[in-house]
Amino acid sequence: MRKKLVWSGKLLAKALLGFIAFIALYLLMAYLLSSIKIEREADNAQDVAIYILTNGVHTDIVVPAKNELFNWTDFVRYEHTTGKDSSASWLAMGWGDKGFYLQTPTWAELKASVAFKAAFGLSSSAIHATYYRKLNESEICRKILISRKQYQRLVNFIRSSFRTDSTGNFQHIETTANYGTTDAFYEAHGSYSLFRTCNTWANNVLKASGQKACYWTAFDTGIFDKYK
Repeated sequence: MRKKLVWSGKLLAKALLGFIAFIALYLLMAYLLSSIKIEREADNAQDVAIYILTNGVHTDIVVPAKNELFNWTDFVRYEHTTGKDSSASWLAMGWGDKGFYLQTPTWAELKASVAFKAAFGLSSSAIHATYYRKLNESEICRKILISRKQYQRLVNFIRSSFRTDSTGNFQHIETTANYGTTDAFYEAHGSYSLFRTCNTWANNVLKASGQKACYWTAFDTGIFDKYK
């Protein structure tokens, strides 16, 4: 019995050390790869304003609700929000784990099962879309001016992240888990994981549209450090 307890203790210690080593390696990789900067394309046209917005953890890409290039309100409809405020002129979108979005109103309510599934890509994903009447530049909200061609590429990348029905409409998720009166959730492609986070997605949107970005990042700081 004693030998079994000693063996179990050693096994537990090795597992714990392995977990700590994995976390340390992950954080080191995240720091190094997010420090590698992808420069902005040479196209210097400043035709369309977009924003990057963070809540301190998660990065949203913010676009005009509609302009001559694309009308997001045809897909992310005002009536999908509880407030149905059609005066909002900006749309913020972020990709992430569906379970985390819909089952975790606050960090205190995070379930171990949701966190485990999210970390290891075991659940589906969603896009959280929020309408704003206006945005103010700050440490957590940065304005970026891009060309028309770059904006079209940005639109194409984000659209490809949404799941659509047979008619091409974004698949709206009916839920009472909204964060306020101006947001809605939609089914998305892909699975969230430690290596493909909400910030990885936002960083890839910037890459696709030829803007400053990280080689890879898991965290919002990697993105916002490029826009100080």
